[in-house]
Amino acid sequence: MPDASRTERIWIIGASDGIGAALARGYHARGASLTLSARSENKLNELNDNLDSKHQVVTLDVSNRESLKAATDKVAESGLVDRIVHLAALYDPGKVLDLDPDMAAKIISVNLTGCFNLAQIAPKALKPMGQLAITGSVAGYIGLPQGQIYSATKAGVINLVESLRAELSGQVDVRLISPGFVDTRLTQQNNFEMPAVIEPDEAARRIISGLDRKRFEIHFPRRLTLTMKLLRLLPYWASMPLTRRLVQ
Repeated sequence: MPDASRTERIWIIGASDGIGAALARGYHARGASLTLSARSENKLNELNDNLDSKHQVVTLDVSNRESLKAATDKVAESGLVDRIVHLAALYDPGKVLDLDPDMAAKIISVNLTGCFNLAQIAPKALKPMGQLAITGSVAGYIGLPQGQIYSATKAGVINLVESLRAELSGQVDVRLISPGFVDTRLTQQNNFEMPAVIEPDEAARRIISGLDRKRFEIHFPRRLTLTMKLLRLLPYWASMPLTRRLVQ
């Protein structure tokens, strides 16, 4: 739990809309001092205006190392932060063979390479044993039809964060966030009925609560995530006939 006697400093990357913006509203209501980051300065400024213009806005592109280094230096100049919560991602649903290769490359660059860049650069803005929370996805648990390159990148993110947890033990409090379906601009592209879908404000509430506790992974909603975890544990001869049924 955070120390209620002092103001927490939190850097949210991917704060311009969706879960990130909801998380900013939630931490603002708790009295935290925020740095809001994403590529879109206009959206960040609009969000900050809605939060009484109390917070720092720093634009960045996680796929660009120089952009991320400059942003990290700017954040650190204002004082080291207690938490970094990384949510930035791209999404383009569809079957693997139907994907646009240029868009697939962008998704890999932002979702996976961006997390690698973040892991190497952003902790310089963290206090000792500060928290680095990186967002994977339930989509990374197992390969599903139309999971496409997004799911593959999120599987890579999960693996990367697991490695970081071991490598940075005693230096950084590394956490993994694994949301299920959340009703955002990204998931509204889906052309199928999303099971157990929740609103961004509910996702933010669960993230805030989970990051205050000691568990490595914050995953939700559990009626979906526990089913997916069970599916991941099955041998291929049992799981693949189930996933084939989902092909449209």
